[in-house]
Amino acid sequence: MSRGAGRLTFVARKAGWALLTLAFILAVNFFLFRIMPGDPAALLARSQRLSPEALAAQRAEFGLDQPLLAQFVTYMRETVSGNLGVSLVSGLDVTQLIVSRLWPTILLLGVGTALAAGIGVIGGIRGGWRRGSSFDSGSLYTSLVLYSTPEGWLGMLLLLTFAGFLGWFPAGGFRSSADGGPVDVLQHLALPVLALSLGYVGQYLLVMRSSMIEVKSMPYIALARAKGLTDPDVRRRHALPNAVLPIFTLVVLSAGFILGGAIVIETVFSWPGLGLLTYEAINTLDYPVLQGVFLVSSGAVIFTAFLADITYGLLDPRVRSA
Repeated sequence: MSRGAGRLTFVARKAGWALLTLAFILAVNFFLFRIMPGDPAALLARSQRLSPEALAAQRAEFGLDQPLLAQFVTYMRETVSGNLGVSLVSGLDVTQLIVSRLWPTILLLGVGTALAAGIGVIGGIRGGWRRGSSFDSGSLYTSLVLYSTPEGWLGMLLLLTFAGFLGWFPAGGFRSSADGGPVDVLQHLALPVLALSLGYVGQYLLVMRSSMIEVKSMPYIALARAKGLTDPDVRRRHALPNAVLPIFTLVVLSAGFILGGAIVIETVFSWPGLGLLTYEAINTLDYPVLQGVFLVSSGAVIFTAFLADITYGLLDPRVRSA
């Protein structure tokens, strides 16, 4: 088989698995939220004090009075056509709700992931290359502590310290007023990004450090040293290009989780993104919103996993033959 044909076969195989996974997620997406305890219509009746007649009309409007199989068929047909439904609570289009919450989540998780990955990769390269040094030990233990710290607890600690005690940053929200400018948004963004970066920097540092230690012991590194190359040249030209492959996959996969939102972080800091939208929908059993967010986040993870597989396969031919 030629190299081009082998690449096409590899891409087609990965695309097939991605489509099968997406189809499975569509089915799970429907049944998962309907096995949750409670009835959204009953919640609406209590909150809005609906009469039995109005409650029955509400259930009929959203199709909740239909048999489960009929609801599933309707859900699949509408989802494939691009219609994610209407919120049971607000009555707004689910797609519009998701789009309105998308930018704050991309801003928060995009900046936080970039900072965590950058700091973690740099620290992992230095620590792994000089294993056992004081920097390696300090960064390793610090990253382990941060990685094991619950996000919610870390976020509340930052709130109490920098927003409550010192008063340096706002306590939550996206901006102080509707006409708040970029500086106002950055002030509100600082603490959530800090909490997110501290919570995730450990995983990047640990993976990068482990990969660098493994590559450092390879024979071609000893050969490069025997040729008389300086230590920085050996690390930059021979070790780093091979050690960075696992961290590249991790960063690409992390990008997929951006559309899922950081539920804990966004809830603690009242950040109006997809994570907070998910939390609100869970509290009100808003099935269409939950299904929409879950589908968008799952689709993003599947797509980025497919992209990571394809890119990794192109960078490392050994993966294509596996």
